[in-house]
Amino acid sequence: MARYEEVADDLRERIRNGEYEIGGTLPKYEALTATYGVGRGVVSTALAVLEREGYIRPIKRKGIVVLDWRIERRRIARGQVVTRNTEGVGYVFPAASHPGERWAPHGRPFREYAPAPERVAELLGVEAGIATLRRRRVMSPVGEPPFQLVDTWLSAEAVRDAPQTAEASTGPGGYIDRLEEAGHGPISWTEYIRTRMPSREEAQLLEISAEMPILETVILGKSAKTGKTIEVTVRVIPSDRVELVSELRRDKSAGWPTSPVTPKP
Repeated sequence: MARYEEVADDLRERIRNGEYEIGGTLPKYEALTATYGVGRGVVSTALAVLEREGYIRPIKRKGIVVLDWRIERRRIARGQVVTRNTEGVGYVFPAASHPGERWAPHGRPFREYAPAPERVAELLGVEAGIATLRRRRVMSPVGEPPFQLVDTWLSAEAVRDAPQTAEASTGPGGYIDRLEEAGHGPISWTEYIRTRMPSREEAQLLEISAEMPILETVILGKSAKTGKTIEVTVRVIPSDRVELVSELRRDKSAGWPTSPVTPKP
């Protein structure tokens, strides 16, 4: 085992045993090099391993902060059905929450005009960097650290036709109902899923290391009236929090028991 792996293993064990408390900091580099009798390069590599695993996060002017590593990974069954909630108002998309579980925002959800990132601009069909309405919220189950960052970007046409989408309160059903009432219903959706590294801002809002990959799901809402994409919702979740689960089903051609194959003459 390489020396940096030994250092990483020992620090990981100390974190898990509570010697270094969650929210606290690890000793400084000088103390770690003295403790383990290694050079700064070995310590740096060991810390990079723990950072990728989600145990620590370097924070400027604070030090190497110990993160909450106890959060269990959630399994998300990726269904394809959009429903209404139990009260009959508001659409519900495939998500990471469990039935009956309470979620809460971290900070206050807000809306603002911000430069559209390149990917969002491409999906909305606008020029990258153009000021676009963004509705943002950081959410998690009650009592847990930030779990997901959700940004909903609305086209200029959407805001023009449904001005309430730019307001703090969009009324029963939310912004999608307002868009459909304005003539864009029924909206149809397409979802894209990928993994990538977080931006600096995303890492800060989710309180994760910039070395931690994130799972990104993007839902495009297309207007029935114009056929254009009028809203793009980007949800990002730290990769150590979730795993996607899909039930595989047999096609008729894969039936069992298998049919005997007749050899070709």
